[in-house]
Amino acid sequence: MNAMTLEEKMTAPNSSVGADTEQSGNNTNTIITDTNDNFNICDESFHRMQMNFLRELDSSYIKTVSMSELYERVFYSNPPIIHGLLYSGTYLFVGAPKLGKSFFMAQLAYHVSTGTPLWNYPVRKGTVLYLALEDDYRRLQSRLYRMFGTESTDRLFFAVSSHQLGKGLTEQLSGFIAEHKDTALIIIDTLQKVREASGESFSYGNDYDIISQLKKFADANKICLLLVHHTRKQKSDDNFDMISGTNGLLGAADGAFLLHKEKRTSDKAVLEISGRDQQDQKLHVVRNRETLAWELEKAETELWKSPPEPILEKVAKFININNPEWQGSPTELVSVLGIDIKPNTLTLKLNVNSGKLYNEYGIRYESKRTHSGRFVRFLLENKNSRDDA
Repeated sequence: MNAMTLEEKMTAPNSSVGADTEQSGNNTNTIITDTNDNFNICDESFHRMQMNFLRELDSSYIKTVSMSELYERVFYSNPPIIHGLLYSGTYLFVGAPKLGKSFFMAQLAYHVSTGTPLWNYPVRKGTVLYLALEDDYRRLQSRLYRMFGTESTDRLFFAVSSHQLGKGLTEQLSGFIAEHKDTALIIIDTLQKVREASGESFSYGNDYDIISQLKKFADANKICLLLVHHTRKQKSDDNFDMISGTNGLLGAADGAFLLHKEKRTSDKAVLEISGRDQQDQKLHVVRNRETLAWELEKAETELWKSPPEPILEKVAKFININNPEWQGSPTELVSVLGIDIKPNTLTLKLNVNSGKLYNEYGIRYESKRTHSGRFVRFLLENKNSRDDA
């Protein structure tokens, strides 16, 4: 007897218990129809849910999303920590020992915690936790005073000890974030201090797993996790190959910053940046001999700026302080914006650019399909973004 398919199992009629053959032959399958469209839609939706559930129980099933379905989804990207330089995610900050990495970390931490622009890069203000695991509080005090004088901030926190990864570190970081909801940046200086020692400490799989665990934490909390690490002595054509350990570290991270000098005694250095969500850059920096802070000398690459999206500008003019909320169908939206575009094309463009609409204009966008059709909704949430745009 041939095995029944999932579809056949779900649609096969059920015989009553105790019914004889003659009775079942006389009782033809009754198809109940309902002219109510909503009932039919719900029935079809429930049927699809059943089929999807049964599919996922099959070990050979792989969940996929079509390109069309992907365009139907709305994703919200996190705003940059430092525009054009530092984003949410997990990043390595790598350089040779005693090169000035810790001073650079203190500088980044201070600028984020105060919201002060770093060189010509705008900064989003937020609380910062700096795990200075190779320092003590006396050295930190001296370093900060030399760099920033008496201008202190209560949004920058330091710790000189912590648990290791897998032994309570993420629980400690979660506790800090719970107390400081606006946490934007956590610096771990250095990565080696929090990684658990093992016989496979330099295997690709172990390195990849360590960064993946930290990345999972950073992504879940929508913060930037910056991991200070060292380079090895061997030279390479690709400077990022000089990161100590295996390629698993960089492979799992969202990006990396590499600080290096031509001569160790020189005040000048090069900061190379590479990442998934940002443009590759090479910055020439020089160390101020008085404060030991890093100053930007020049940037080899001019930052690429995405061209303006006219539809977003139309929405931003329509949704304002006097009209902070609107909802309706895509057809109605085409009408109120006064643009010549198909409603489904407009929805697609808004779906793809929802993160940009929120980060640059402070407008939250939602798109939902109901029994009566699709409707979209706008809500002005972040007026500060509107003021900055």
